Amino acid sequence: MKNKESLYELLEGKYRFYQNPEFIETDPISVPHCFSLKEDIEISALLSATIAWGKRSMIIKNAQKMMQLMDYAPFDFIMNAVDKDLKPLLSFKHRTFQADDLLFFIEGLRFIYRQKGGLEVVFCEEEFDGSVSNSILRFRDSMFLVPHQQRTAKHISNPAKGSAAKRLNMFLRWMVRSNEGGVDFGLWKSIPPSALLCPLDVHSGRVARHFGLLLRKQDDWKAVEELTANLRVFDAEDPVKYDFSLFGMGVFEKAGLGKNV
Repeated sequence: MKNKESLYELLEGKYRFYQNPEFIETDPISVPHCFSLKEDIEISALLSATIAWGKRSMIIKNAQKMMQLMDYAPFDFIMNAVDKDLKPLLSFKHRTFQADDLLFFIEGLRFIYRQKGGLEVVFCEEEFDGSVSNSILRFRDSMFLVPHQQRTAKHISNPAKGSAAKRLNMFLRWMVRSNEGGVDFGLWKSIPPSALLCPLDVHSGRVARHFGLLLRKQDDWKAVEELTANLRVFDAEDPVKYDFSLFGMGVFEKAGLGKNV
């Protein structure tokens, strides 16, 4: 890790720079920001995060398309849609996430809200046990209680098999971190921000390695734990706030590619 004091100042400065409402427009988090009902925010956030790979403009476009197909009322749609309401969804596709996958998510979420008490309950159970990995696995297990095609399993990451689970960690950041900065929502009080793990993708991973925050070469669950442990040195209560710093420097400033930061 490079000079700790200067790195702290850099991470803090970039965090303050990138965590602002202007960031929302160019990020998939803009989709759940269209809603005010807790369940609508949760569902639109999960679906948007689930397809968050590829060009960001296309992610946002297709996430908004999902909301349009659900009449911009995702919770009501999931709870009450009948077969004729589902037919328009057969046209949906985002890269390898196809109509059958979207229909599965609708059925899985309906099961979770009707039988399990909702997304927050599934992720946290009666009391959060301190492990985000366990939370993700509980969500995964609950979803797959609904009949599904084998190919659909790849769209819900499995930390137990080493996946970095970038999209689910990003979703949890959105739900748990304070909305004080105007970007994340702070809807879920059952998980403390201190327990969150950093969403790791090619951009944040490249920047983290550039600054010595991550030594592991693979972008896997062990790398997520290593990176987050190093970020906790700078803020033990809210380590994942530095996702803004790493992602911002990686995407907008091309840090780690020989560019100046």
